[in-house]
Amino acid sequence: MSFKFYMKSKLLFLLLIVIAVSCKKENQLEHDIAEINTDIKVERFDELFAQVAPNDLPKLKTAYPFMFSEKFNDSFWLAKKADTLQVQLFHEVGKTFENFESIEFEIASLFNHLKYYFPEFNPPRIITTTNDVDYRNKVIVTDSIVVIALDTYLGNDHEFYGSIPKYLRALLKKEQMVVDLAEAYAKKHIYQAQNKTLLDEMIYFGKQLYFKEAVVPFKTDSERIGYTETQLDWAIANESYIWRFFVERELLFSTDSKLPSRFINPAPFSKFYLEEIDADSPGRLGQYIGWQIVRAYMQQNDVTLKEMLITSTEDIFNNSKFKPRK
Repeated sequence: MSFKFYMKSKLLFLLLIVIAVSCKKENQLEHDIAEINTDIKVERFDELFAQVAPNDLPKLKTAYPFMFSEKFNDSFWLAKKADTLQVQLFHEVGKTFENFESIEFEIASLFNHLKYYFPEFNPPRIITTTNDVDYRNKVIVTDSIVVIALDTYLGNDHEFYGSIPKYLRALLKKEQMVVDLAEAYAKKHIYQAQNKTLLDEMIYFGKQLYFKEAVVPFKTDSERIGYTETQLDWAIANESYIWRFFVERELLFSTDSKLPSRFINPAPFSKFYLEEIDADSPGRLGQYIGWQIVRAYMQQNDVTLKEMLITSTEDIFNNSKFKPRK
């Protein structure tokens, strides 16, 4: 046996041991988190409102005062409930969410993870509603209440979404619900000084994505970032090029206000202003690279999730030793 072959075999053996130990630790972690066993109950306010009789409306308003604006009287709410569009919304939501068990299971798992990483977390009431397909406000999270608009999760090909841009419509499906909920909690736990540079924006969203990686590990990377598998594959294959583009054009520390719309904000594609690249690229590639930087930082440093979320952009970047995939 040659020395070279021996060394290769030994390195492969050591790599397999490392992978096995890592998998064992991950399995034990998930077992410990599952043992937390958070008890949740989803309150279907959408169904209660759809079925409420005029005489029972005051009782419903007493049970859910935060769902009824005091600016409007009972006749307004009864007229809204009977409105043709509202009735159609109730019907479509009822059809899509006839069974809520799988989503309840995912939310319970999310809450178990939140309780593990943030022991002070107390599970809130979870209330479902409809909100006239306001896709910019799909979930609302407070310390005691979570409100989920089910009419924004009917499926990306639903007729209600015909006027919504395709790249936004892609995320209007029930599989995205717990990911959106995790993102809302990420925003509550991340502290970062005001974003001034492109790198600030990248790290902020990188923190969000790493947070989702930790608290919804049962979702795929593509689901966590809101890409198709093809889009994620493109980002991975072109990671080195994207990074080189940012570095060579000195964009990382730029305060150009146009950069977020090019590489951070939701968009059908990222704007390199290179025809052969833009057409194939997914949007939000700055978020993707920020995620890889935060991942590298967590691999290189012995810090907790909670500590990372309040670490400055400079510290994360300088201590990440980030190198893009070749």
